[in-house]
Amino acid sequence: MERVTLDTNIYVSALNFGGKPAQLLGMAQAGAIRIDISDAIMAELMRVLREDFAWDGYRLHFMRQGLSEITNRVEPKRTLKVVDDPDDDRILECAVEAGSEFIVTNDNAILRLGKYGEITMIRVVDFLQRVLGRQLPAQ
Repeated sequence: MERVTLDTNIYVSALNFGGKPAQLLGMAQAGAIRIDISDAIMAELMRVLREDFAWDGYRLHFMRQGLSEITNRVEPKRTLKVVDDPDDDRILECAVEAGSEFIVTNDNAILRLGKYGEITMIRVVDFLQRVLGRQLPAQ
């Protein structure tokens, strides 16, 4: 089973627009992949959904509850300064602590890293192609 950390932009896409990012959440719910998450990632996700997408408190509560049921919560013990955006560093910290194999993201700053230790940075469509072993149309 692949262990992945999702960047906040993947959660935002999945929860607001569905598509391939939402497929990752479905795969986690089915037990096909393990999604690792930290409190910092959840806090950023809640902030973005509230401020940029006008989610109300009830919707945020139920989203948080639902994600807690399908994700593996970790508490990073190391603080990293790898990229310019501290929020991106929180993604890396979670992945390192959890032993994730992949960071799934649309963020070019993270994708440019290619790898960090044993962690591969990858886009959603490329991750799904790798896991499902078939060609998927680009999103």
